[in-house]
Amino acid sequence: MADLSTKRLRVVDMAYIALFAALMAVCSWISIPATVPFTLQTFGVFLAVSVLGGRRGTLAVAVYLLLGLIGIPVFAGFQGGIGCLLGTTGGYIIGFLLSALVMWAMERLPGNRSWLLTLSMVAGLLVCYAFGTAWFMIVYAKKAGEIGLMTALGWCVFPFVIPDLVKIALARIVTRRLSKAIRLS
Repeated sequence: MADLSTKRLRVVDMAYIALFAALMAVCSWISIPATVPFTLQTFGVFLAVSVLGGRRGTLAVAVYLLLGLIGIPVFAGFQGGIGCLLGTTGGYIIGFLLSALVMWAMERLPGNRSWLLTLSMVAGLLVCYAFGTAWFMIVYAKKAGEIGLMTALGWCVFPFVIPDLVKIALARIVTRRLSKAIRLS
């Protein structure tokens, strides 16, 4: 009997992972075009890891990236494929996985859970910004010529700071409500 309940838990985990990967896709389709599009993808990443926990949330992000990698149009602008990941904004998309890993790593730190969760989201966002900006600068230099760090930050990071902080606050609010409804063990 214990073997059956263990199997059921794995199926439930897979269902939640798939659900949150799909949620990230929907969040990416809500988009305002720009050099780096304004989307709700980071909200989806923060929500997945904070509600599902580090392991399951990171798996949800990985599934989302794999869906896009194989060509399913889960990225902003209903795009998919390896070309999206190898393009100028691909580093930010890959950075979602790094954000999830940072949040997962910080999950085990001692202290106030609420503040640690918020701090882990901010740290994950900073890692995503750093990786994505470095990637952007390298790919942009190959396509159009060298670009300065401040120019890249001006195009790719500074316009997103306030909206991303709002997404963190929104993810915290939704996480509190969803965590009461979803019981994961």
